[in-house]
Amino acid sequence: MAGGAAGNGRVVLGTGRLLLRPWRVGEGAVQREMWMERDPRVPPHRRIDSAGHPTVAELEETIRAVEPSSVGLLAVERKVAGDAIGCCGLVGSGRGVREPQLAFEFLRRSWGQGYATEASWAVLDWARSSGHEQLWASVWDWNTASGRVLAKVGFTEVDREETTYGTNLVATRPL
Repeated sequence: MAGGAAGNGRVVLGTGRLLLRPWRVGEGAVQREMWMERDPRVPPHRRIDSAGHPTVAELEETIRAVEPSSVGLLAVERKVAGDAIGCCGLVGSGRGVREPQLAFEFLRRSWGQGYATEASWAVLDWARSSGHEQLWASVWDWNTASGRVLAKVGFTEVDREETTYGTNLVATRPL
């Protein structure tokens, strides 16, 4: 894994096949495609609503407004094709702890090719080199593919949270 902070304070990471970098405004359509492909079991606030929101323009505005940070979802670009196929990065834990969460999401057409695992390893390496001691992750119990990715990169289930939308598995990984 190569990478770290770019000259402008933004994180850019690289692997053999992937470049993890800040989203570009013109990639709002990629983000919207991910929103449209989400499983119907995903909570409604994370899916396209009945009025069609978020729109590509709204997602582009969100990309435009993002400030450089060490926490956030990076676009995952295939180096050879030069196309964004998903995202991976660190997000706030929301669990009242210091350590952030590993998160990832990919377009369906890129599933089953090891991209989530490869991108996750890059983020784990970066998180370790940035001084984090532990990461969290959570996944719906029905999302077995994402659960397998978390297991491959060393996460261990520590809790199950029952929610209105189903069971959320909570995992940690020491760095």
